[in-house]
Amino acid sequence: MKKVFLTSLFAAFFMTAQIAKADVDAKGAEEFVHNMTNEGIEQIINANVSQAEKQQRFKKLFNEALDLDFIGKYVLGRYWRTATPEQRKEFINTYRELNTKVWSERFDEFKGKNFVFKGTTPSNSAGQVFVNTIVPMDQGEPATVVWRVKQDGNTFKIIDIIIEKVSLTMANRNEYTAFIKNNGGNIDALIANLKTKLK
Repeated sequence: MKKVFLTSLFAAFFMTAQIAKADVDAKGAEEFVHNMTNEGIEQIINANVSQAEKQQRFKKLFNEALDLDFIGKYVLGRYWRTATPEQRKEFINTYRELNTKVWSERFDEFKGKNFVFKGTTPSNSAGQVFVNTIVPMDQGEPATVVWRVKQDGNTFKIIDIIIEKVSLTMANRNEYTAFIKNNGGNIDALIANLKTKLK
């Protein structure tokens, strides 16, 4: 009887795990990233406009395509729980401005290039999937760009960009939490530091 119970319990756990992995529309996520890169990033990168204008276009694109609230909670780690509502809002706004600047410049490396889609990879997190792309370069191997996509109902949002195996959110999380720790848990010190980088 005990053996039957354990077998049933294992089967139920396995089915739950499979459902958790299958609850995201991988094809829809890939199409979402494809539309964003095709109609957004590539047009922004290749547009004959000033860097300031590119940053404004990237800001609009990032606000629409990225779940910055989700990312902000993640990169602040345990400090998100101790942050005041005002600190959270200020951090998200500053984080958005800084990443718009950094990534509009970083993606400029792909000027004149196209993203080639290489399918998706399941995530261990429910409602998430990795969309794999490469960007053929003039010299050397193609650059790998992986997009971590979260689905909520019929809505898709990017929650991480991984270029050449370097995760945007993980790099930020390691940097920011270490900075706060080294400054006595002062979240305002981090916000001030990010604003300095913006200048």
